[in-house]
Amino acid sequence: MADVGSLSLLVKSLIREVDERREAVGLLLELSEISAVRRRIGRIQGCIVMLVAMLNGDDPTACHDAGKLLIALSSNIQNALHMAEAGYFKPLVHYLKEGSDMSKILMATAISRIELTDQSRASLGEDGAIEPLVKLFKAGKLEAKLSALNALQNLSMLTENIQRLISSGIVVPLLQLLFSVTSVLMTLREPASAILARIAQSESILVNQDVAQQMLSLLNLSSPVIQFHLLQALNSIASHSRATKVRKKMKENGAFQLLLLFLTETNMKNRTAALNLLYTLSKDLPEELMEQLGEYHLNNIVNIVSSSTSEGEKAAAVGILNNLPVGNKKATDVLKKSNLLPILISIISSSESTSTPTTSWLMENIAGIFIHFTVPSDKKLQLLSAELGVIPLLVKLLSSGSLVAKCRAATSLAQLSQNSLALRKSRKSRWTCMPHSAEAFCEVHDGYCIVKSTFCLVKAGAICPLIKILEGEEREADEAVLDALATLLQDEIWESGSNYIARMSVSKAIIKVLESGNAKAQEKALWILERIFRIEEHRTQYGESTQVVLIDLAQNGDPRLKSTVAKVLVQLELLQDQSGYF
Repeated sequence: MADVGSLSLLVKSLIREVDERREAVGLLLELSEISAVRRRIGRIQGCIVMLVAMLNGDDPTACHDAGKLLIALSSNIQNALHMAEAGYFKPLVHYLKEGSDMSKILMATAISRIELTDQSRASLGEDGAIEPLVKLFKAGKLEAKLSALNALQNLSMLTENIQRLISSGIVVPLLQLLFSVTSVLMTLREPASAILARIAQSESILVNQDVAQQMLSLLNLSSPVIQFHLLQALNSIASHSRATKVRKKMKENGAFQLLLLFLTETNMKNRTAALNLLYTLSKDLPEELMEQLGEYHLNNIVNIVSSSTSEGEKAAAVGILNNLPVGNKKATDVLKKSNLLPILISIISSSESTSTPTTSWLMENIAGIFIHFTVPSDKKLQLLSAELGVIPLLVKLLSSGSLVAKCRAATSLAQLSQNSLALRKSRKSRWTCMPHSAEAFCEVHDGYCIVKSTFCLVKAGAICPLIKILEGEEREADEAVLDALATLLQDEIWESGSNYIARMSVSKAIIKVLESGNAKAQEKALWILERIFRIEEHRTQYGESTQVVLIDLAQNGDPRLKSTVAKVLVQLELLQDQSGYF
């Protein structure tokens, strides 16, 4: 029975029906007590793969016997490696912990070379592979260090293993290795930097407050591959919510000056990574950003926006420009002179058919820059934006953009609409021989409105998508949308504006905001409602549907809203007067 031919027949029975499979593995287990049989079984093609499959199967008897047989076969290192390739890692981890130096290197090399799934990485982490690999890296010779680092790099691809790496105390030795100038250790620096880039994704790395500064000091001393990993790591660290002090220290230590050098870097991966880090750091200091960048670097960033073939690089570059302070005339003049607006309009037009997270981020940042070009105090800049076709793009973003893009688009439209009243054309045309088109007449502004010259929200078709945003379940854009609608209710046009937006069924949207919006949004919604309810027809039509939510808001809402709520309740004759309410 111990003959190779007989054993091969038994192994073939492992893939037959349940009873035969169960008997076959039981018999193989009995025969494995003979050392020669153990050697032969391991060499039979497909045997270990089938045993691992049975170990994960539904038959408890077969599973138990397959497990015992695998343990018996794992006394052979080659069998242990085959088991790892089949997805059974406990013997491999055992050799990592208790094997000879050479067997540890073999096991580490296997982990680095096997195409692991996330489930396999999780199994290795749970079985305890990381700690012995870290020990091998710290104490082993060059070959052992390299095999351990490559294995750890593979395992670090799974988020759950990152905390295990940090707990193992690997961060300091990795940094020490990166600072090393010993020539024999140079080959270890690339996997070390790649592991650090993965580890930096966890906020736990912030326990070591100096790690970011150490990485920053290595940027100019490293190869392009290591620079890329360091830039990724620094961006992850700077992006953590608790990294305010770290970001401040990075800026104080000259991070901006270092990173700006990468803007002219020919290596796109490194340039993009540097832009991502600049974007993260620039969010904290809008007022200082113009001074940090200067006209030269601003133009470099605009050139990247116009010429880059990478959407991610464009998004980061546009994001930095978006972080410039709104209303900074110097910055806006540079961006205007660099012809940025037509470039952005072209990008939006060419990205209409794509929908990826990077595209979404790019659209959000472009919508943010439009806010810079539509500030109410600069009508010439608004006119330039409108003539180039920004308004239809903003309206489109209200329907198809992300929530952030919708919010920013609504803010830009609100800024433009603030000047619509002053820019409208009178109903009485000076030129009787060239009367205005009847289609251009705007009932809200009681005059003739053309989108490109008066920025009218009504003529732009913005009201319906604005109201639809309020009717949705997400509330982050409420304030910007309500600001836009409020521009149609300015003192001179409140009556015609109220009639128009009431006819557009705004009441349901207002109720939605009053029910679940934040206090600022509720205040803006109440202001709009109070203007609408000045007209008796609207009080009669919509008063009953809003009174329940108003009474609830009066009893349980933010105390700062009490006077406004009371005012609306008086309009609906649910209170005698406001003083009685208090």
